[in-house]
Amino acid sequence: MFGFFLFAAFLIYVIAGALLPFVRTRAFQGTVLPASAFYQEGDAGRAMIAETGKEALDLRLSMFEEAKERICITTFDVRPGQSTDDIFAALLQAADRGVQVQMIVDGMYGMIHMKQEPEFFAAGSHPNIQIRYYNPPSILRPWTVNGRMHDKYVLVDDRFLFMGGRNMFDYFIGDYEEVKGLDREVLIYQTEGSDKGVMDQVEAYFREMWENPVCSAVFDQVPRRKQEAVEAAAKALQQRYEKLKISRMDWEKMTVPIQHAEFIHNPTHIYGKEPYVFAQLTELMKQAEKNVFLHTPYIVCSEDMYQGLTEVADLVPEFELLINSIASGDNVCASADYMREKPKVQKIGADLFEFMGEHSTHGKSVAIDDDLSVIGSYNFDNRSTYVDTETMVVIHSPELNAQLREKFEALKDQSLEVAEDGGYVPREGVRENQMPPAKQAMIKALSVVIRLVRYLV
Repeated sequence: MFGFFLFAAFLIYVIAGALLPFVRTRAFQGTVLPASAFYQEGDAGRAMIAETGKEALDLRLSMFEEAKERICITTFDVRPGQSTDDIFAALLQAADRGVQVQMIVDGMYGMIHMKQEPEFFAAGSHPNIQIRYYNPPSILRPWTVNGRMHDKYVLVDDRFLFMGGRNMFDYFIGDYEEVKGLDREVLIYQTEGSDKGVMDQVEAYFREMWENPVCSAVFDQVPRRKQEAVEAAAKALQQRYEKLKISRMDWEKMTVPIQHAEFIHNPTHIYGKEPYVFAQLTELMKQAEKNVFLHTPYIVCSEDMYQGLTEVADLVPEFELLINSIASGDNVCASADYMREKPKVQKIGADLFEFMGEHSTHGKSVAIDDDLSVIGSYNFDNRSTYVDTETMVVIHSPELNAQLREKFEALKDQSLEVAEDGGYVPREGVRENQMPPAKQAMIKALSVVIRLVRYLV
């Protein structure tokens, strides 16, 4: 009987410790940058939108091939696979020629998916490669379960910045699978004499994260029992690199000029956060003179978020919002919340579109008028707003904005607009996605349960 009460007490401790620190969302008390900070005229280099998994892999490999001093990678999720082998083969080759490689991976997803795979030891034990986990969770410290690192970017020397919403495995990168998560990244390429301010901002942020006390080194010590497997993995990666056909990119031809780029991010600690990214983005959207197009995979709003987005809709002549339909979305918790919250989302006042494509869209972007583009890791949901670290880059460039809006229109061509009654405005060639009855029943049941913890969704 004593053992039962001890177990029950421990279970209560774990559940309360994981949930209670995040129950109360924090109102924003700070200040945001004025719009003028983002609309500066100058030469900030060149940029391009990367929309496909093949582009995501090819650009990474080409950047690594041209690296001379350092490669910094931050990602939410890495999993074994063919694209991962390609990337680590290129990283090992860069390290062999003296490039310093540093990688930060979210601790929870690293523990789940990287595990003890020999290829990660082959990389992490290389003298020029370091890998760290951000906030690996511990059941004895249950508050570490939340407060994840959701950042996704690559920084190569002071020449390349690649930022977006794409995780690092085959579902998102490369063209190895039929099933693909649709996503978006932006590449910033620094030309001779261009302003490298955004590179300095991201590098400073990376150093802050790297030195964060919750980060810990992994894969640097090879267990004796794995020695042989790790040596074999290192050799296999070397042989894989020799077979890679890495193209040398014409960066000037592929990219368009940008006038300014600014980096924004959430706080870096693991606890409940002030919603800096949300506050900055809503302030920027409110300044739009003509229109705003907001693309987010999911929308899960607190009352403050509803208010902020409603203010955007009230102030901006045209406000369009595109999200996954419940059937298309791959986040069942967010889909379940939307099933109940859809009327409130409609009351925001934006023209609401639901993506009906075969696969989920995972991009996170905003186009403001015809000259400002925002791309990164931030979803318009409670978790990205109040719980996780998030990174976004804001770019002033009419040419890049035109690229981004072209991508948006391609998604709208596979979407249906939500009518006032909650149904859909008919569109030729687009059908409403249908869910299997079992999935529909699961999401309907989950929509009730999720109310208890929607502040973590």
